[in-house]
Amino acid sequence: MSDEHSRPGGGRGDILAELEAEVAHELEEQRPPAGGPAYQVAAALVTLAIGVLGAVLAYGYGLGSLRRPGPGLWPFVISTAIIALSVVLLVVGRKLTDSEQFSRSSVLPLAGLVTFVGFAFLLPVIGFEIPALLLSIVWLRFLGGESWRSTIAVSVGTVAAFYALFLYGLGIPLPHLF
Repeated sequence: MSDEHSRPGGGRGDILAELEAEVAHELEEQRPPAGGPAYQVAAALVTLAIGVLGAVLAYGYGLGSLRRPGPGLWPFVISTAIIALSVVLLVVGRKLTDSEQFSRSSVLPLAGLVTFVGFAFLLPVIGFEIPALLLSIVWLRFLGGESWRSTIAVSVGTVAAFYALFLYGLGIPLPHLF
């Protein structure tokens, strides 16, 4: 009996290592070309702009206080974190070389941002439910490539969960239809 068959598992480690190497090779072939430090700095500037825009919009909704948070408090906190991380990337990014060149798929985050800004503008006009549902559908189906079935199920469930959480659980006065 060979040594391979006498070990527990009978050579499964070799098959697993071979599969891992094959998957790693396929992923490397699909990866866009390296971009270099300039792409790191460009990405940091874009996310910095997103953070600043988010903070300004969130501030406009009202921050409230920690005891009575307004609808803009948590978006403001998240935007502030984005700003801080962007500044760190701006400082450190010039030394990094692991970025990728911009490609067609680089437009997807921009499309996500545009739809999120649309959500922010529609929220006070027509309430939370419809813009949140549309945002979720666009992100899951068109940006994420999910099936219609899972898109509808997850979108409706997510909007219902956030509706219950913010309005009833946390008592945050979001504009809403119902």
